Amino acid sequence: MDQRHQSHHRPQHPNSNHHDNHQSTFKRDMDDSGRGHFQHKRFRPGQNHHPAGPSTPPSSPPTQSLSIQRQLYERDFPLYKQPVEVGHFSLDSERRFFNDSRQLRYYVEPEKSCPNFDLRDGYRGRFVKRDDRVKEKLDHILRWILANRSKLQSKDTAASSSPCALGVDIVTWRGHLTKLLTTPYETREGWLLAVTRMGGTLYISEVETEAARRDRENRTERHEEMMYWGYKFEQYTCADDAQSLPDPGGVVNTNEAFCTVVQTRLAEHRLLFSGEVDCRDKDPKAPSPPANYIEMKTSLEISTPKQRSNFHRFKLLKWWAQSFLPGVPRIVAGFRDHDGVVVSVETYHISKISQLIKNETNCWKPTVCMNFCCEFLSFVKSVVTEDNPRVVHLFSWDPHRDVTYSIHRDSQYSFLPDWYIREMTSSTSRETHHHPPQT
Repeated sequence: MDQRHQSHHRPQHPNSNHHDNHQSTFKRDMDDSGRGHFQHKRFRPGQNHHPAGPSTPPSSPPTQSLSIQRQLYERDFPLYKQPVEVGHFSLDSERRFFNDSRQLRYYVEPEKSCPNFDLRDGYRGRFVKRDDRVKEKLDHILRWILANRSKLQSKDTAASSSPCALGVDIVTWRGHLTKLLTTPYETREGWLLAVTRMGGTLYISEVETEAARRDRENRTERHEEMMYWGYKFEQYTCADDAQSLPDPGGVVNTNEAFCTVVQTRLAEHRLLFSGEVDCRDKDPKAPSPPANYIEMKTSLEISTPKQRSNFHRFKLLKWWAQSFLPGVPRIVAGFRDHDGVVVSVETYHISKISQLIKNETNCWKPTVCMNFCCEFLSFVKSVVTEDNPRVVHLFSWDPHRDVTYSIHRDSQYSFLPDWYIREMTSSTSRETHHHPPQT
């Protein structure tokens, strides 16, 4: 999957005339990377949250902003438990949800080291593009939760007085966590993350910034075609089952997706998140998920030392973060020329990327990424204390600024759908009885 061009922008201030949009989370990216009660929390730099010890206890006033200064997070790598796949789901050609693995594909290694795959092929006549104006928020993950509540039951949830307790602290998309990991090194793109608490669990859903909306609406034709190239590379290298071969003459439909759902723990934060998986190892002796999953990427071929340095410093950061989080162990990258022809294919093992970048000057550090994400989640926990899906805290960040937040009640930022709230708060609901909408 290609990395999107990063345009200089600032997220729109929540108090402006912003419509409720949700940034899509795990789609392929390009090369080279209201209304109601409102309070805005932005404070003097002296009031920053400087992480140094345990999280603010619930009885204390919430810290009002969070610093992203890298040196604050240069400490021991936090505990991150091996992610465990607790389920998966598929989205079909019409974006309908299925609680199964029908969209899982199998990696077929190219026969030649220089495969000459033409990534432009099929763009004009065999391409069905997902409507990225539709903001799905957390809806597909929520459908999975309703279909699999028994998998999330534990002693903690059984003893809970809340019928909607899940036994996890955070529910979100992997892509949102990826943005948090890369924040200390991001200089161009800000973000908006909406957070609401229900049943003791914090749900985190991205809101599209005004600048991201403008970028999406003003893409050039070249930009649109290059976004297609990442999907096309997958079509050249992925088969529908372990015995078949890829079908590069078929239709590329970006509505289709297979997603893993994993549970893990980052320090004291119990996480449940989902992310799209491109394919799996077809070897029947391969380890169980997520250790048999493979991430597919494309990137411009590297011709100079400067290009290699930039690749290590910028693109590998996002590649590492995206795969490290769910425990996907390797990335297969197709390096292409300016005409969209893949000239080489390389495999990157996630566990070895830190070694690959160690000689780069002023390069990113995995420990800074993970410690910042951990501290942000602690910050969110200390701020979002009201258990009410009608209340949304909107966390906002601009490059070179602190993370701040605003509070919205009964606003356009509310994102947990009525069908989910109703089912989760019903004390008599059972996973076999629910019928959440498909779209």
